Amino acid sequence: MSDLTDRTALVTGASRGIGRAIAMRLAKDGAAVIAHFGADEEGAKATVEQIRHRGGTAFAVEARLGVDGDTEKLFAGVEAVLAGRPLDLLVNNAAAPPAGPIGTTTREEFDHLFAVNVRAPYFIVQRALPLLRDGGRIVTISSVATRMANPAQTSFAMTKGAVETMSRTLAAELGARGITVNAVAPGATRTATNAALFEAPGLTELITAATALGRLGAPEDVADVVAFLVSDAGRWVTGQVIDATGGLFLGPRA
Repeated sequence: MSDLTDRTALVTGASRGIGRAIAMRLAKDGAAVIAHFGADEEGAKATVEQIRHRGGTAFAVEARLGVDGDTEKLFAGVEAVLAGRPLDLLVNNAAAPPAGPIGTTTREEFDHLFAVNVRAPYFIVQRALPLLRDGGRIVTISSVATRMANPAQTSFAMTKGAVETMSRTLAAELGARGITVNAVAPGATRTATNAALFEAPGLTELITAATALGRLGAPEDVADVVAFLVSDAGRWVTGQVIDATGGLFLGPRA
């Protein structure tokens, strides 16, 4: 029997990239997956179809995050899928990308980043708690940007630092219910969406030379870490930020 059989997971931003990989991995482990998407309906349908093709159970739910009424719309769809059953696993993966260095970021871009990357996951957790069973799991995707200085990602790193703090404080609060709360921080991860970025001359070589394990990350690398944290094997890990970068910028390599 799969580890997550009879569990239901909500994965935000599951239409592509790391979110899709997480949804597919949790489904492989037996969970019924609610795959949230904001705008990429075709991508979400593809995620659901791939899961179902492999014998899993999945549903797509749409809600644009970072706008008024986003949480209410999301959970109207979630509760329709649950049909009175509890939610077992919540993975906050959806996020807006970096807006640029401090010299060019506009107030509107800054506010959008915080609306999607901080406000949305905070109120998604708030709304999910009455549905989440005791012993459930919450995982939020952070970023290596919180531990390494990248001037092009200052505001983005600030948002990810916020959700790491949220995870630690919620872990302390929700431990009484047996709910674990953690964050996973990916590094340079090649996806279908950002593959062109790594075609810049010398970039891949630069990153891999600074990575202990000597390669770029793949979405499945991150998904496997999430799968561990939400499994029974991860029951004693809470309030942590798990680095899932392959050892990016740990120090000089011999």
